[in-house]
Amino acid sequence: MFERILFPTDGSDGAEAAFGHVLDVAADHDATVHVLNVADTTHDSVTRIGREVVDVLEQEGEATVEAAAERAADRGVEAVTAVLQGGVDETIAAYADEHGIDLVAMSTRGRTGLDRLLLGSTTERVIRRSRAPVLSVRPDGEPARYPYEDILVPTDGSRHARAALDRAVDLAGITGATVHALTVVDVGTVGLEGYSGVDALVSGAEATAEDAVATAEAAGVEATATVEVASSAARGIRSIIADRDVDLVAIGTRGRRGVERYLLGSVAERTVRTSPVPVLTVPNPDTGPDTDSDIDSDPDSDTALDPDDEA
Repeated sequence: MFERILFPTDGSDGAEAAFGHVLDVAADHDATVHVLNVADTTHDSVTRIGREVVDVLEQEGEATVEAAAERAADRGVEAVTAVLQGGVDETIAAYADEHGIDLVAMSTRGRTGLDRLLLGSTTERVIRRSRAPVLSVRPDGEPARYPYEDILVPTDGSRHARAALDRAVDLAGITGATVHALTVVDVGTVGLEGYSGVDALVSGAEATAEDAVATAEAAGVEATATVEVASSAARGIRSIIADRDVDLVAIGTRGRRGVERYLLGSVAERTVRTSPVPVLTVPNPDTGPDTDSDIDSDPDSDTALDPDDEA
């Protein structure tokens, strides 16, 4: 399923923690891991930190990717290394396109201070740009487990959700996992006047989740259907992660344009930021990456987490 996995790294503890999970996946898929370090040499960065500091960052980058390659070799995983200059998320996405990467795997946390190469929001910006699925690993969450045994797929039955479901089913076929199809009835968006219609929403949600189960079972994958009524979709997702002891969340992303969309309130963004388990974001199958997607790259924007959405 995965032949070429891209792992952008800054050598931080967060990246190192995520790399162990990446190697687990790569070894199982007999994949080559491309280890990439990016020295941010955009105009603003060069002005701010100076050419000499960028040179030092490149030297540190070489050491970082070589150490990762050695770690991969110890696991019997083939590794390719690269140290590049440029805008971090743009360079990562361009590298993925140029090298036919079919999975980008990243930590959601990097370094702090002037020497950081991977900001927490960098993962979100890469998700926006990437044509390949992105596996986000939260280093301060639960220890990432592989092979996956329980994969959660939030769905509304749309083609965007179907893309994530298809990926999840493929993964489950390899690892023997159970796919848990989840449709959240978000009463927080309904309003008090809409509560009388919740039963109808639940009925429709049940049909959607059962359709996803039928898709998985047709591929020979065990599946369950769940409908969760919650004050927000993100809360509903996190509740089921805990209840089903989920190992991975597979969720579709889409742009903000158009009438229909499942990811209301930047659910993908909130899931990536708060999920205690790895999250596989699968891009819009029709249009690919979208600079106006439901992943908000600015952690200080008006879609940033409110206290109730913290893990």
